[in-house]
Amino acid sequence: MRAWQGKRYWLVGASDGLGAALAHKMNRAGAEVIVSARSADKLEALVAELPGKASAQTIDVSDDASVAAAAEAVGEVDGVVFLAGVYWPFGAQDWDAAQATAMADINFTGLVRVMGQVVPAMVARDEGHIVITSSLTGFRGLPGSIGYTASKAATMSLAECMYGDLRKTGVDVQVVNPGFIKTQLTQKNDFSMPFIMSPEDAAREMFEHMGSQKFKKSFPWAFSMVFRLSQFLPDWLYFRVFS
Repeated sequence: MRAWQGKRYWLVGASDGLGAALAHKMNRAGAEVIVSARSADKLEALVAELPGKASAQTIDVSDDASVAAAAEAVGEVDGVVFLAGVYWPFGAQDWDAAQATAMADINFTGLVRVMGQVVPAMVARDEGHIVITSSLTGFRGLPGSIGYTASKAATMSLAECMYGDLRKTGVDVQVVNPGFIKTQLTQKNDFSMPFIMSPEDAAREMFEHMGSQKFKKSFPWAFSMVFRLSQFLPDWLYFRVFS
């Protein structure tokens, strides 16, 4: 089990939803949390609710200068959790260039920007904890999900690359792949969302994984099996089923 008391964790993308729920869990466990997002008002409201030591730092993960300034202001941390993401549901027939680019730039390139600010220092001192939030959609391409699914596949791949490089060092890398979570993002969906979870339930699953020594966790378990097993289906059958 991981010790949380007195540790400093930077949660990027934590103004509401899963990030805010996770901040509560970590803070109650004894970790100091620095919560970041673009909205200063939401962050300050969250900090006021948290029971332990906490602070806020605004960040725009799509902007290099903003990420660098935020990382400098936050300073050295024991761990970083990347939760930032945007989502609009549409397929290739209704391609929205601005929204597709935003999903790639925030969900994936934003992660790269943040990692670029924290990983070198963790590697230098051979100590740190990195937690990356991907998605069940990252296991295989889905119709009607231009931008989001591709960005989450890239996020999952980056986590795997980092784990492969750092697994025998003092820097722990983990990835979580949640299914549907009841947030502002999923409110945009007009289709049935099986096994949809509350942010609190998802945060509990995520926090449990963070306390373990395991690399990857996909949840809910039953729903995750659909996506994991889909990797072994031939293309003709996969796209017939998932279309």
